[in-house]
Amino acid sequence: MKKFFMFLAVAGLMTLSAQIASAQEEEAAPAAATEQVAPASPQDLFAGSGEDVPLHQALKTKFIEGGAGFMSLVIICLILGLALSIERILYLALSKTNTTKLLENVEAALANGGIEKAKEVCRNTRGPVASIFYQGLLRADQGVDVVEKTIVSYGGVQMSLMENGLSWISLFIAIAPSLGFLGTVIGMIQAFDAIQSAGDISPNIVAGGMKVALITTVGGLIVAMILQVFYNYILAKIDSLSIDMEDASIRFVDILTKKSK
Repeated sequence: MKKFFMFLAVAGLMTLSAQIASAQEEEAAPAAATEQVAPASPQDLFAGSGEDVPLHQALKTKFIEGGAGFMSLVIICLILGLALSIERILYLALSKTNTTKLLENVEAALANGGIEKAKEVCRNTRGPVASIFYQGLLRADQGVDVVEKTIVSYGGVQMSLMENGLSWISLFIAIAPSLGFLGTVIGMIQAFDAIQSAGDISPNIVAGGMKVALITTVGGLIVAMILQVFYNYILAKIDSLSIDMEDASIRFVDILTKKSK
């Protein structure tokens, strides 16, 4: 439930930012209309018309030229993928634990207050490592072998929790360029339909469909590359946390082995 609310919060924040940017643009529009400046056509925005065009305005123009239908789907993939990525990054950041300090506290608690005191230390510490230690301490009276098997089993559960949502991010990475390629095919079909209707192969006739094809492809590839960077970063964080979990678990078993002797 916490992860669900975190995801909604991230998605809502991104949506609010987009609405604020749109509102600012609408407020600036009347002021720009009062100036006696010749309007620039959409084709001149990236072609060097002699005016400084804001980046967001140029992107909006290209978004419209690429077709609102397919470009909207690509943007939705980007928003959902970023929301999931940010949620995973926040979750992994909160999962980071100072394992050395935790092991020292657990060892001191075992020496002074026994198993119950060590359980209390683990309950008051956040992160998957503390959860694994707590599960091991619950079965400390059954022997070190049982504790070790419990740690291995519960470590797999924690790994699954850390990897939760990655399949959706990889799905959006695959869908975004696919939507772009689909827009490319439709743009080519439109270009050939225009040629068939005109009965002539003219650059002006073909340009419209080709532009839609190229813009949708570029949009899908850019979204996929952005999400791929986040995806690889999340995998690197998970690998780092898993190494800490394995190292801390080995040292935890050693502490329990020494105590049982």
